[in-house]
Amino acid sequence: MTPFELAEPTSLKDAVALLDAGDPTVRPIAGGTALMLMMKAGVFRPSKLVSLAGVKDLVSIDRAGGELKIGAMTPLAALERSDAVRTHAPVVTRTLRTLSNIRVRNVATVGGALAHADPHMDLPPVLIALGARVAVQGKSGERTVPVADLFAGYFETVLAKDELISALIVPPQDGRRAAYLKVTTRAVHDWPALGVAVSVAVDGQAIRDAAIVVSAATEKPVRLAGAEEAAKNAADDAGLRRAGDAAADEAELITDAQGTAAYKKELVRVYVARALRAALEGHGR
Repeated sequence: MTPFELAEPTSLKDAVALLDAGDPTVRPIAGGTALMLMMKAGVFRPSKLVSLAGVKDLVSIDRAGGELKIGAMTPLAALERSDAVRTHAPVVTRTLRTLSNIRVRNVATVGGALAHADPHMDLPPVLIALGARVAVQGKSGERTVPVADLFAGYFETVLAKDELISALIVPPQDGRRAAYLKVTTRAVHDWPALGVAVSVAVDGQAIRDAAIVVSAATEKPVRLAGAEEAAKNAADDAGLRRAGDAAADEAELITDAQGTAAYKKELVRVYVARALRAALEGHGR
């Protein structure tokens, strides 16, 4: 690695002040699980890293006003073990159990995982399906961004170079049921070829409305509005298959080391239907 300066602020305000909107070689670092690998590989050569490890206010999990608020520096393992997370959004707890491995989850943070914008990550599609948003702090103040609007492309976000994610907010789920399924070519904790997250509201045995999000097979996590429309009133396998077919037709898929776009199209067709079935039956809650 090339030499770099390390700044260690102890407040969010000081951390933001150290960033430079005009210098992409100045970067914040959270857990560093991805950034350090990029630096070792020579993909990224920073002039300055702004460590957020000393900003203790960013480590928190709170439920207030029906919402779940998670500080950006909260380790993923803390979410996995949290009773508040398990009660508010159990699909997050279930998802984390197969996200990479426990060593990574002990170090990787919520904000860092989202800001890295790797389309293979498991949490972004789940959070989009849950209607989550992030609080973003910059030199001009705070703004909120729906997680669905956070990702601009492959490893890209809408964050300015002098902005930080300070918190993740998950709204009340009001009885909605959610599920996440992923397809890996090797071990269950490996990078997925496809991730499918769904959240459904149910009338009796039928889906009233659905949020359907796919990732890993796409350049960024995306909601599939056509598939969501097709899922309305689905109550049996035929209805769920129609939603899967609509998703396969709608999703713009990529070929990569995890599989071809044609292969992933068939995965989308099958796994959207399966995820909807899991949510409908309450298996993914």
